[in-house]
Amino acid sequence: MQSFTETGRQEPDKFEASQRLQNFDEIYRFFNSRMVRKQSERCVQCGDPFCATIGCPLQNYIPQWLEAIADRDLERAFRLSNESSPFPEILGRICPQGHLCEGACTLDDGYGAITIGAIEASITDLAFAAGMKLPFPGLRHKTRVAVVGSGPAGMSCAHFLLRAGIRVTMYEQAEHAGGLLTYGIPGFKLDKNIVSHRFDLLQQAGLELHLGQRIGDQISYGQLIEDHDAVFIGIGATQGRKAGISGEDESEVMLAMDYLIEKQKELFGQPADPRFSMQNKRVVVIGGGDTAMDCLRTALRDGAAEVTCLYRRDEANMPGSHKEFQNAVEEGAVFDFNISPRKIRRDDNGTLCIEVEQTRLTEKDADGRQRVEIIPDTAHCVSADTVILALGFDVTPVTELVDRGVISNQWDQIEIDPASGLTGHPKVYAGGDCFRGADLVVTAAADGRRAALAMMRRFLG
Repeated sequence: MQSFTETGRQEPDKFEASQRLQNFDEIYRFFNSRMVRKQSERCVQCGDPFCATIGCPLQNYIPQWLEAIADRDLERAFRLSNESSPFPEILGRICPQGHLCEGACTLDDGYGAITIGAIEASITDLAFAAGMKLPFPGLRHKTRVAVVGSGPAGMSCAHFLLRAGIRVTMYEQAEHAGGLLTYGIPGFKLDKNIVSHRFDLLQQAGLELHLGQRIGDQISYGQLIEDHDAVFIGIGATQGRKAGISGEDESEVMLAMDYLIEKQKELFGQPADPRFSMQNKRVVVIGGGDTAMDCLRTALRDGAAEVTCLYRRDEANMPGSHKEFQNAVEEGAVFDFNISPRKIRRDDNGTLCIEVEQTRLTEKDADGRQRVEIIPDTAHCVSADTVILALGFDVTPVTELVDRGVISNQWDQIEIDPASGLTGHPKVYAGGDCFRGADLVVTAAADGRRAALAMMRRFLG
């Protein structure tokens, strides 16, 4: 260990941009046994490991599995990595490690942080390839829990309940399990076979999975609550936000998640809706988060002639991860910073014109971010064939839950007990984006685990 002075930080290799644009395959080639060991050996083994205690919402055993894999003990590293995390091979790929564990790493200031995310993903990839299995005990208890939503929060809750031998029935309205992991995160960031493999493991452990079932239609929430000892709500936040400007209801203007979901359905072999084809089009994406990056990169793979991102702040203030921004730039996306749209209209030829104004950043707000100020007399037109709004997501309210005592706040986010995830109904728990608003996959995973542990204490003592 502590070889950081001899061995530098190394990211996983990735395919050249020209190759990446030919398909939706993952762009990174994760570490082999030798490389995962060499990168792990750089760890300082801090007495107070900030990577885990401050940087990780799951408080994963990061120093412990780094030490294990550095000692060539893949099985121990695999067990430690999967002890606290419901799907490390997924989180290692999609977590914004620069803002979390790697950003908290002692070596980040000078030597380069340990490549925690890539090591995390590689450990479980290598273990599965070697035939290692997770320690599910089988269904040993009569307790029955229903999980609504198969996204990261529901998936995490089910994982830890099954680890305790508790029976879990999961309901998902889509035709494929995974929620955001399957439909909202493109395959070039997360191979869908990795998600489906996790569900295969959960089903082998006893998960009863019902796809294509929307609770509230075929089955009421009331019936679900009556038939189970507890219910976990992990329905996410998928209602896209609009910009609140005139013209955004034009047929060529679409919401980010609508586009990403439609493209993933197409990749699953479902008939394509021509409205969502970007072939030879000038595509403009409005927004600066990771979802905007996903839309830009998807449109490029979809054959767009030009792909431009409009963002009202500068590059340094983009909410998305720097890694995803760099990947988008490499693949051909153009970024127009300090631009704010004010309306969408058609020009004399019928082409969409996004009327925009230039902005500048001024003093900081109460939340610590600089204010955005419009620069007078800077209005101009950005032409487009398609506009994609990537401006965040809201929670869709569920009236039946509210009627049964599940309390929501002014943004329709479900309110819970922070220690257990229990809602205002004594049998209903919740977590993930339906509680937090649009947030990270890892925080949803932590919410699902918290609720599962609370149920274990309640039902198993």
